Amino acid sequence: MNEKYKELFTSYKLANGVALKNRIVMAPMTHWSSNVDGTVTDAEIQYYGRRSKGVSMVITACTHVTANGQGFHGQFASHSDEFIPGLKRVADAIKEQGAKAILQIYHGGKMSPPELVPNGDIVSASDVPAESNGETGKTPRPLTEAEIEEIIDAYGEATRRAIEAGYDGVEIHGANGYLIQQFFSGHSNRREDRFGGTLEKRMAFPLAVVDKVKSVIEKYGDASFIVGYRFSPEEPEENGITMADTLVLVDALAEKGLDYLHVSLTDYSSTPHRGVEDLSKTRIEYLLEKINNRVPLIGVGSIYSAEDARKAFETGVPLIALGRELLIDPDWVQKVEEGNEEKIVTLLDKDKQEELAIPDPLWKAIMNTPGWVPGV
Repeated sequence: MNEKYKELFTSYKLANGVALKNRIVMAPMTHWSSNVDGTVTDAEIQYYGRRSKGVSMVITACTHVTANGQGFHGQFASHSDEFIPGLKRVADAIKEQGAKAILQIYHGGKMSPPELVPNGDIVSASDVPAESNGETGKTPRPLTEAEIEEIIDAYGEATRRAIEAGYDGVEIHGANGYLIQQFFSGHSNRREDRFGGTLEKRMAFPLAVVDKVKSVIEKYGDASFIVGYRFSPEEPEENGITMADTLVLVDALAEKGLDYLHVSLTDYSSTPHRGVEDLSKTRIEYLLEKINNRVPLIGVGSIYSAEDARKAFETGVPLIALGRELLIDPDWVQKVEEGNEEKIVTLLDKDKQEELAIPDPLWKAIMNTPGWVPGV
């Protein structure tokens, strides 16, 4: 192994005492490859198995905690006990390769396509529709307080299923515009009850989900079960989340006894747009400063080469997630570990779908979205 990458392969102990074998994590990525009924396919099992050998931890694609929370076609579900056998297959495929298996749990809220939701009943914090690529989605129905409590409980039930299916942990998905973020955002949350209004009240739902998940682990799991939380630091919309808002949330999350926080970025070196004084400081710098070693932060975003990873690690994050790069080269970790980092592939080979174990729906999405994965 090249000496300058040695630190990436040191073990890391989480607050709950669980040791990760190295600092490289597989980031959660949507793959659109589950059955229509929310069960797991063989192609998914192969996809995860192919990418789990080198990394210390694999965070799965997000699974919806209620039937009306599905945000994508071809997504595997966690909202009923009938899904436990399939969830277990995924966990086993990851763990057999020596990585920790983390189930990402979420609710799509207003991002859910109406055709995937029972009766097309799209819900959110308020009646603010989703906007994507210049198109406005269906106006969601604001959740009642009783329904909010039911969804909080559903996160707990999905956590219980993850425990029963043999996962090493769960990641609460509070990023990428889904329901938890919809409650935290001043743009999408216009409520005037205990779940909306001030910044503190907009944090009530995210923090209640964390508390519920932790209470379920105390009941059904043990101290070794990992809990992470993923967040997006900013939104572009008027009254959307600012970097200042996120620093308040992160401060509260750091006091919750979580095992890690995971920032969702397309580029780990990106800088804030608003809400803080110095816009030249990176978001990662601001986050690390606010967290102040209370909880580990996973950094992610446009890390392809071993040198990219080294530079990201030097920012001070203890853990680094690879997403698109593990689609391109599932053997990334092993190559660096063996001193063969010059053999890392950073552009997708369009002739190697089968060798890369990329399921057809994911492959089609990559091919139809030029620029998303390098080489396409």
